[in-house]
Amino acid sequence: MFKKAITLLFVAALFGCDSKNKLPKIAIAGLAIESSTFSPAVTEAEAFHPLVGDEIFDYYPFMAENTPQRKSAEWFPTLTGKAIPGGIVSRAAYDSLVNITLEKLAANLPYDGLFFDIHGAMSVQGIDDPEGDFIEKVRGVVGTETVISTCMDLHGNVSEKLAKNTDLITAYRLAPHEDAMESKQRAVDNLLERLQSGKGKPKYKAWIPVPILLPGEKTSTRIEPGKSLYAKIKPLTQQEGVIDAAIWIGYAWADEPRNHAVVMATGDDETAVAEAAEKLAKSFWEVRNKFEFVAPTTTFEEAMEMALNNLRNPFMISDMGDNPTAGGAGDVTWTLNEILKRPEFKTAKGPSVIYASIPGPDFVEKALEAGVGQVAEGMAGAAVDDRFAPPLKLKGTVTAIKEGDKHAETEVVVKIGSVHVIVTKKRKPYHYEKDFTDLDLKPRDADIVVVKIGYLVPELYDMRGDWVMALTPGGVDQDLERLGYQRIKRPMFPLDKDMEDPDLSARFIAGSAE
Repeated sequence: MFKKAITLLFVAALFGCDSKNKLPKIAIAGLAIESSTFSPAVTEAEAFHPLVGDEIFDYYPFMAENTPQRKSAEWFPTLTGKAIPGGIVSRAAYDSLVNITLEKLAANLPYDGLFFDIHGAMSVQGIDDPEGDFIEKVRGVVGTETVISTCMDLHGNVSEKLAKNTDLITAYRLAPHEDAMESKQRAVDNLLERLQSGKGKPKYKAWIPVPILLPGEKTSTRIEPGKSLYAKIKPLTQQEGVIDAAIWIGYAWADEPRNHAVVMATGDDETAVAEAAEKLAKSFWEVRNKFEFVAPTTTFEEAMEMALNNLRNPFMISDMGDNPTAGGAGDVTWTLNEILKRPEFKTAKGPSVIYASIPGPDFVEKALEAGVGQVAEGMAGAAVDDRFAPPLKLKGTVTAIKEGDKHAETEVVVKIGSVHVIVTKKRKPYHYEKDFTDLDLKPRDADIVVVKIGYLVPELYDMRGDWVMALTPGGVDQDLERLGYQRIKRPMFPLDKDMEDPDLSARFIAGSAE
């Protein structure tokens, strides 16, 4: 990456000194969300917090003014949006965001390149392959000559349509995604390098569907076999004739034909590209039986017994079934109800618990009226997903109020017995220590912290005294066999454990103009 940055600085300086050399014109566009089709929730346009025009630059540190990337092209940012994972996107929301993007793209034609920044696991009402549909519509505006470089989450899905219409493609290589911004920069750097060198589109794109569908909680790169599997990627990309390679685990909580793992490699050497893709695909298949949950899993009742007998605080419990960062509605009340009815937490002298979190606009309104230090009573949860438990009536002392959060809008903390419950106007994931301390909560000092999450993100992971993942109910149930798939391709591992070995030979995908 350092070597590429030096090259880009040289090119930027060269272009700046010679007015005859035109900077390449590059557009930016993309939408990112994980959408569970097993959740009753529906995602609307405002959830994407769309950015338009120059405000898009602020999202990417490598696109700040005076960076090599910024100086190496004439940029035309159109619209980008990133939503907290949730339910299926409404057709109206999708059409609205896509149409705005297309209109903005049409305003500055033609383009030499386009950076397409997506997640890859968006589900939309009435569309089986939204990202494939989106990029096809983009191609309809920019034409087939524009070089498109796509960056994706490794939990995304790569259909043949998406593979055909993109030219360069890469994905994150870490889960948790500590390399997200690094990967986006790699997609941009690859694009700039191909445009500046005059090489343009890669000659070959190898695509291999791998019939594996696993949850992210079993495929973390923190542990084996994910760690070693993903470590194989970088050396292959450093081979002559290979530009990039990637492994997509796929997204397990949508019931669509494209939901399965995929491997891709791109480059100018046919043999090297095919061998890189095949090596990764075969390596993935060979270790398929070795994937296990990244932490011990158990029932919530057993998790709570372990927490109560724990000597290392805080004891973290992942409330996995309703994880909003995997596509859960985020408002299932089942787990909170189980906590509040336990006798250990009925008085303020009980073990200290933090629960993050439950949406409850009614309770938030009541808490705002009462104020900090006062008792508030109101309803919370199950407005979207009431399949497992009804809305909860909460009554307790308001200990904190915070307004202005991008996602939650308003957050309040209510103390009920020895339990501090975070209640939000709109759903929000709690991934950082600051999310808690801003609400005057001290998670490091708590006996038990229960979070709607799957695998712990880095800050929570580093904070844990101990940790288990509870197999709780919700729209992203970790027991995939309980989901009742109807439309994914079969056979599929691990649903069909005794399936025959698949054909994992490279399939070369034609370019968008072919």
